Amino acid sequence: MAGQDLRTLFGSNDRQVGADEAFTNREDQWRVFVNALDGHVRHIADPGFDAADVEAPRRNLLVFHGVGGIGKSTLSRRLEAALASAEHRPAHWGDPTWHGPRVVPVRLDLARSANTDFERVVLTIRLAVAAAVGRPMPAFDIALRRYWDQRHPGEPLEEYLRRDGLVTRFGRALPEQMQAALGEIAQKLALPGMVGSAVGQLTGALVSALREHRRAVSALAGCARLADLLEADTDLEALSYYPHLLAWELARLPARKQIAPVVLWDTFEDIGDRTHRDMERLLQHVVWLMPNVFFVVTGRNRLQWADPALHGQLDWTGPAAWPGLAHRELPAPRTGTTDPARRRQVLIGDFSAEDCQDFLTHRLSVDGRPLIDPALRRVISDRSHGLPLYLDLAAMRYLEIRRTGRTPDPSDFDVDFPALIARTLADLTPDERHVLRSVSLLDAFDTSLATACAGISRDAPVLRLLERPFIRRAPTSLWPYHLHALIRSTLRTAEDTTDDRWSPRDWRNAAERAHIALGRRWSGHTGPDRRVLIACLRQGLTLATEFHLDLDWLTEAAWQYVSDSVWEPVTAAPSDTAEQVRLRTPADAMVELLSTLGRRQHEHRRSTADRLTAVVDSGLLPAELGEMALYYLAKANRDLGHSAASRIGMRQVADGEGRLAPAARRGLAHLARLAGDFPTALAVAETLGWSGRHNRVLGDIHWPQGDIARAAASYEQARDEAEQRGIAGERATSQAHRALVLAFADPATADSEIALAHCLLADVKLHATTLTVHIATLIRDAGRHADIDDCAQDLRTEIEAAGLTSLLPLLELAVCFHYAVCGDDERLATAIHRLRRLTSDGDHRYLAAIASFMGGRPSAPDARPVQWLANEETIRRRWRTLVTERCGASE
Repeated sequence: MAGQDLRTLFGSNDRQVGADEAFTNREDQWRVFVNALDGHVRHIADPGFDAADVEAPRRNLLVFHGVGGIGKSTLSRRLEAALASAEHRPAHWGDPTWHGPRVVPVRLDLARSANTDFERVVLTIRLAVAAAVGRPMPAFDIALRRYWDQRHPGEPLEEYLRRDGLVTRFGRALPEQMQAALGEIAQKLALPGMVGSAVGQLTGALVSALREHRRAVSALAGCARLADLLEADTDLEALSYYPHLLAWELARLPARKQIAPVVLWDTFEDIGDRTHRDMERLLQHVVWLMPNVFFVVTGRNRLQWADPALHGQLDWTGPAAWPGLAHRELPAPRTGTTDPARRRQVLIGDFSAEDCQDFLTHRLSVDGRPLIDPALRRVISDRSHGLPLYLDLAAMRYLEIRRTGRTPDPSDFDVDFPALIARTLADLTPDERHVLRSVSLLDAFDTSLATACAGISRDAPVLRLLERPFIRRAPTSLWPYHLHALIRSTLRTAEDTTDDRWSPRDWRNAAERAHIALGRRWSGHTGPDRRVLIACLRQGLTLATEFHLDLDWLTEAAWQYVSDSVWEPVTAAPSDTAEQVRLRTPADAMVELLSTLGRRQHEHRRSTADRLTAVVDSGLLPAELGEMALYYLAKANRDLGHSAASRIGMRQVADGEGRLAPAARRGLAHLARLAGDFPTALAVAETLGWSGRHNRVLGDIHWPQGDIARAAASYEQARDEAEQRGIAGERATSQAHRALVLAFADPATADSEIALAHCLLADVKLHATTLTVHIATLIRDAGRHADIDDCAQDLRTEIEAAGLTSLLPLLELAVCFHYAVCGDDERLATAIHRLRRLTSDGDHRYLAAIASFMGGRPSAPDARPVQWLANEETIRRRWRTLVTERCGASE
């Protein structure tokens, strides 16, 4: 029973509670292992393979690395068990595909607590071979016996093996085989009396015989480096080369004795740090010098042997030496396989949601039934972010609460486990810990940003940290690195009991450094790419709200955010009602402002207006940002049909002469147009200039006059001006309106204009503008749209759901145009009646007049007069002509 299962066993007096190691899935890792081992077996079976070749690239190594608690040791144990006996292989892993010699697994935990030294590593491999082959390995055995007698005088190897428990694990075969090897050599050299008492003289005689090429030792003469190794000093350095002798002996075994050893080294991170690689260097010797043995390394860190920069610290480095280690690998895919030559360094990923459920289902049970109910399993699974250690700690917490007589509920697991911090920080240097805590403040980062956030002057600690498996990499992202989600949240929220834990002041200082670094990154960026702006805004707003920081650079960034009218989300979705939002600081108010502006394309304008009202009323924002909130509140009121409130807000912003004054004057022009006062709207539009989007406003004024060509030209100019300035939202809006007006006059041209509008809208989120394009499509199809009533009703529903009621009169005008073209007077009358009802408050009343013009009908006798730019008869003639021309085209 594994250690974690013993904890479960002693965690409850209820003997019915079952404790299962709950090994889950990992079939992807098994598939990778099987493919790699199969390739290895085929490689060493090739007639051209030479186990004594010390120059060829090595592919006899597979590395599984991942964060602490991800299940690496469990995977290592299961691989060993599956190789040792088919009955221990999980059924879902499937049968292995390799054919050839018998696979012999040997696993060694390199953890510090295991007191593993290099001698034990070498002896363990030799013991496994002894148990599997049952015959001496003379070249290796005489070198090992010489080493042992000189390094451990007075301590027989047999006694060491017995005391260390290795005899119990592997049996007594090795001492007997070594004795047999020495006896055989002594006999061939005619020195039988030297066995056991004078190994040094025996090796000396053997070296002489090898140098003199005596026939008596011809069997060992094929091992070209044996004599040199027997003459070398007997130290750890020499011992690390002895595996070459064992590899040579394995290669010359007869076919019926051939084996394929698989050595599994677990907890590889414990062999030392990355500045002291003495033990790692010795272990690398073993791997390199035994190309006919397959090695599986499991540990927290990616193996760096393919890095040429390590030349001098390690003896074989670079991608040419270790081609399979040069590639950074993501977790193994769920389906398919990868080229084995590239699949030798594998990050063990988090459990999927299904894996988490399976783990918890089997982790604790009573009478074969899961102890944790399905609903609670889902909660724990969601909060684990797929980390097995969290799942195991949660199972222990379940038992702890159950001991009190209470059934655990979801709220009991709304906690972080300090043990996760301890496991994460265990093998990090102080500098790496400092950087880790610093970057935990960020959603994503790169090397220079991490260095700045940590407040250090060198990148080295950051670069070392980036090698750790809890740092996730997204190469295509703006900032490619981020922390494992659960580890990040635990670092930020769990009680930290480590000796170098941070105080609240330490966290605030780090937040200030991060905030400044983000501001510098944004201000130093040039070019049209908004990704830097959005990334800096998102992280900067989060830091400012959590640590109550000054807005500083965020103010200018907010202005850039709104200037393009793209409206990417910069914060998490806000709460459902404005009353639930608590605004305490300027940062809180700014988050609510930008969140509302980003969300207004996806929610009812009433919600937008309520939230912006709360921001304005809070009085927390500086004057210029308060003006931004007031302006967009006025826009929301206009969309809701609250023209009077909108006019008051627009006038206040315009009188303030701030950045949005031109936009507010444009809003006043729109309001004048909505009221049917076109001369006033035109007078204002001619003063707006580009900042007030004068060409788009002119288009809005001219098309109701029936002057389609002039309106389309104005919209085209507006679109081109926006494109020259890189304002994507304005470009899409102007194009949508151009498509709308051309749909009245030229359906063929409108086709391409509508397609262009959809294309420009693909990268921005402008709900009202998208609906305008849909209305343009109805107008284009007027006279030939059989189900226009159904399509119009669908659009009404969408418009009302979004709170964009100001678009409903335009939709009804499109319906009126259709029935006018069809000559369906009865339905046209019904549609005009709906339109008049929609415009009864005075806004858009000119659309009802236009609908009457389209059908050749008189204006309503009680209708308020519209102040057109030309006489009413001219306007009537233009619109009626558009209808008759469409009728002629339809015929």
